[in-house]
Amino acid sequence: MITTRSSSTHLARIPALGVRVLALMALSLLLMVLDHRQHHLDTVRRVIGVAVYPIQVIVDAPFRLWEWLAESTADRNELQLEVGRLQAERLLTRARLQQLTTLRAENDRLRDLLEARTQIRDEIRVAEIMAVDANPYRHNILIGIGSRDGVYDGQAIIDADGVIGQVLETGLANSQAILISDPSHALPVEVNRNGLRTIANGTGEFDRLDLPFLPNNADIREGDLLVTSGLGGAFPAGYPVAVVSSVNRMPQAPFADVTAVPSSALDQVREIMLIWSAKNSAVTND
Repeated sequence: MITTRSSSTHLARIPALGVRVLALMALSLLLMVLDHRQHHLDTVRRVIGVAVYPIQVIVDAPFRLWEWLAESTADRNELQLEVGRLQAERLLTRARLQQLTTLRAENDRLRDLLEARTQIRDEIRVAEIMAVDANPYRHNILIGIGSRDGVYDGQAIIDADGVIGQVLETGLANSQAILISDPSHALPVEVNRNGLRTIANGTGEFDRLDLPFLPNNADIREGDLLVTSGLGGAFPAGYPVAVVSSVNRMPQAPFADVTAVPSSALDQVREIMLIWSAKNSAVTND
């Protein structure tokens, strides 16, 4: 009996399910027709879209996060590469600017030498400094020409600004020279303003010369230009040597304390000129 009843109940449900399916299909078609013609379901769709949107965002968030991380990593790598490239270009540009600055300074020095050369009546030759003595108590330099070029011991050396020294020892292809700032060097000079003669001694400092043999009543003042006097025969007369920087007159002492600043920057000289005066040339040729 129980089996019979179950079978009959099952058979009774089958038509009912079919009717429901047909009813739902008819309702769906009706709603589709009404929505297509009169748009009655737009509001319902908007409400459903708003309700479903947070779920879509939550589901899509991991994928968007992964894409953002991938793009950020790629952008960061590209930025790092670009920064490295720009830094390399900046260093290269600075190196080129340094070379240009060096070339410009060298051109300025050579221009000064050429301008000074046109004002010199004696025969001269431009040479380059090859080395500088590392001993702080000896201001010696090595120049790149020697006896085969006609250089001789004691020859005067100048640059575009004035006297810097003289040849100390001549070799075949190069020569050793002493600067006027060397403590062992003494140079006969005169005050360009009045012709007062004295001796300028090196002090071991590139920016100071001493004039130890001027009496307190000597007519000398700050700013006076000292030039070579021509005495001694080594230096032709009239070349700038230094400018008087201080004059201290001491009544109890026999001489005034007078110092001068060399006309040339002795610690920055790169190119020099050697002078062959007419007198020295004649002596050398003899």
